[in-house]
Amino acid sequence: MKYNKVLTIAGSDSGGGAGIQADIKTISACGCYAASAITAVTVQNTLGVKAVHPIPVDVIEQQIEAVIEDIGVDAVKIGMLHSAEVVEVVAKTLAKFHVGNIVLDPVMVSTSGHRLIEESAVNTLVGKLMPSARVITPNIPEAEILLGGVTLEHQSELPEAATELARKAGTSVLLKAGHLTEDKLVDIFYDIENKCVCELPSVRVHTRNTHGTGCTMSSAFASFLAKGLSLKDAAASAKKYVNDAIVAGADYEIGRGFGPVKHFHKFW
Repeated sequence: MKYNKVLTIAGSDSGGGAGIQADIKTISACGCYAASAITAVTVQNTLGVKAVHPIPVDVIEQQIEAVIEDIGVDAVKIGMLHSAEVVEVVAKTLAKFHVGNIVLDPVMVSTSGHRLIEESAVNTLVGKLMPSARVITPNIPEAEILLGGVTLEHQSELPEAATELARKAGTSVLLKAGHLTEDKLVDIFYDIENKCVCELPSVRVHTRNTHGTGCTMSSAFASFLAKGLSLKDAAASAKKYVNDAIVAGADYEIGRGFGPVKHFHKFW
């Protein structure tokens, strides 16, 4: 018997709601085996990020190599990469092993507004890592940065933005609509392999417990790709998992800020 294996390359969240912790919970809940390479240790809770301690670049490289050489991977989720040097080593190491099914969450700003990536790393991310990804999963602020500073304020603008970003990045794009104000949210998935736009609708859940939704979405996407689903089906399955996790965790009280979603809603 064999596991479907997902490697997450991301930062650690001491509060447990986002980052590596959310990734491992999500990958496990979606029925896959989770391995990890930690890029940074963040000091944070539901109120925000207080500090970021980078992991040495050579240690990040060795973590990735150790997992791939022994355990192997069926998909990779990439989250917080805080510097150009880290982006470069991740791109180089994954290329060395010819890794496919890469889901890149271009983490740039935390929910509380803390900048999580250096300015110099954005161009490196676009030029050296995005071309190797099978899909990227930006939220609206991240998409605005990647598109060169455009402003996205309306649901009707998202299909064109996702299509343009896919063209620019050379990869499929899941553009998340959560930062808009409408009660009906429609994430847009542009499948570059089949040249089609898919709408992933949901109804906004009014809750503070949305910390780590981006990490959760990208990890779920990677998990369903690892299990052999098509891009379109993996996107739809990841959307459903995240939405169900938000609904199930909406009424819990944890911390004094943005609480987490309920990753194990199917089990307890």
